[in-house]
Amino acid sequence: MIVPLNEYDFLKRAVTVYGDSEAVVCGEHRFTYRQFNDRVNQWANLMRNFGVKKGDRVAVLSQNCHRMLEAFFGTPLIGAILMPMNFRLIPDDFNYILNHGEAKVVIVEEGLTHLIDEIRSSLPSVQHFLIAGDNIADVPNGWQDYEKMLAEHSTHAPTPAEIDENEASALLYTSGTTGRPKGVMLTHRNLYLNAMNSVVEFSLTHDDTYLHTLAMFHCNGWGLPYAVTGVGAKHVVVKKYEPGAFFDLAIKEKMSFACMPPTMINLALNHPMSYALPDNFPRNARVGTAGSAPPMALIKGMQERLGWQVIQIYGLTETAPFLTVSKVKPHMQDWPVEEKYRMQTRTGYPMLGVELRVVDEHGNDVPNDGQSVGEIIARSNVVMAGYWRQQDATDAVIVDGYFHTGDMANHDSEGTIEVVDRKKDLIISGGENVSSIEIEGMLYKHPSVLEAACIAVPDEKWGEAPGAIVVLKPGEAATEADLIEFCRAHMAHFKCPRSIYFSEALPRTATGKIQKNVLREQFWQGRTKRVN
Repeated sequence: MIVPLNEYDFLKRAVTVYGDSEAVVCGEHRFTYRQFNDRVNQWANLMRNFGVKKGDRVAVLSQNCHRMLEAFFGTPLIGAILMPMNFRLIPDDFNYILNHGEAKVVIVEEGLTHLIDEIRSSLPSVQHFLIAGDNIADVPNGWQDYEKMLAEHSTHAPTPAEIDENEASALLYTSGTTGRPKGVMLTHRNLYLNAMNSVVEFSLTHDDTYLHTLAMFHCNGWGLPYAVTGVGAKHVVVKKYEPGAFFDLAIKEKMSFACMPPTMINLALNHPMSYALPDNFPRNARVGTAGSAPPMALIKGMQERLGWQVIQIYGLTETAPFLTVSKVKPHMQDWPVEEKYRMQTRTGYPMLGVELRVVDEHGNDVPNDGQSVGEIIARSNVVMAGYWRQQDATDAVIVDGYFHTGDMANHDSEGTIEVVDRKKDLIISGGENVSSIEIEGMLYKHPSVLEAACIAVPDEKWGEAPGAIVVLKPGEAATEADLIEFCRAHMAHFKCPRSIYFSEALPRTATGKIQKNVLREQFWQGRTKRVN
């Protein structure tokens, strides 16, 4: 028997097994799984009434909210394709994305409608504009009230769409640090298997309470909406991350699991509350982290100060997103503490169903000596179907059955890889490969450093050399000489930054990633930069 994999199955199981258990907490709203499923059914019936058919695109523009979760399950139920959009973009970006993806319906959070009103006349494919919020007093012209429309539709389940698990279920537009973003097509199979890996590697159970600190639009919330639902655990929606409010909510709802990129962890550890935790603070929680390599100092701070276990995962939007997980293996339990921390900072070993290779520029596997560097390529059922209507871009990254990640790494005899840099960010100084990530990790250990980004800067002798842009903690002081000497005391000298520049903030993409291309441009303007 072959039954197509469909993410809606995760909700169907939760309703059957845990129907009366609390499912979603979002501000003042609290829903059981049965109540949440009723809203999903109403959502699906509404979309069907709008004429949304299998394969049609439904776009959602919203901060984290229970209404986003409704779309996560409503779209696979009717076979539509979900387009969650980054609310930090500008109208011109939305104009491109909505037209390129040819969305049929757009659901927008109250307070963000101005971003769409500005481009409404240039969106020929969009037939319905819904505004989503609680008790909207005045619905703007041209908009329909999401809650009012939902209430007019039946809570009875519609006939599910007959889907092929290899058809697209989500269309995710990458952040587009250079040029226009590409639409990543993730299939039902991609998302389903990624969620199953999350259940296994994060040890998720019905007893868990998951805080949605991560923006749900970002790579489908890393697939956690499906995984958490599948085991009947509780979703607690964090609309906007702020460390103090996050700690308060973690205590109130008895958090046991969250996903936080290193920037969020850093903000939490630098908040005064992290130094004076109340007795009812939830210890022994798990925190998944990804997006960039977490410095050892952040892992130690989380585990020693808060008592939260950090689990690093690695992947890309194109891989649904997880490829690896980094945890201390059973035979490592007796290792010295520092060695165990060092293992946790490595990118990790492959998840179930993931085949990884580290290859040189000729496609040959590099030695697994923990030193030789090559590009990570992956073969797995979590790899995307391709880029929406961009076959050339797809063919450029999926070659001979492997997805080329663009990440440079080494690998060792334990089967773990360690990303040392993006291919474009690797610094080659005097013929030596220097990892910007390694330098950043060292700078984060300095007590005065809040954030750091390392790039290649021009050097008359070596061609290029490591340079670092640093944001200091409020009230702290450090000089260029202080930080360079700190690095030289703990690292091989050829790896150390030769220059330090101070800034009040680092430029970031709409998804929070540091824009190293913007930083490099300040130094390489008018010069020829090496191309990897």
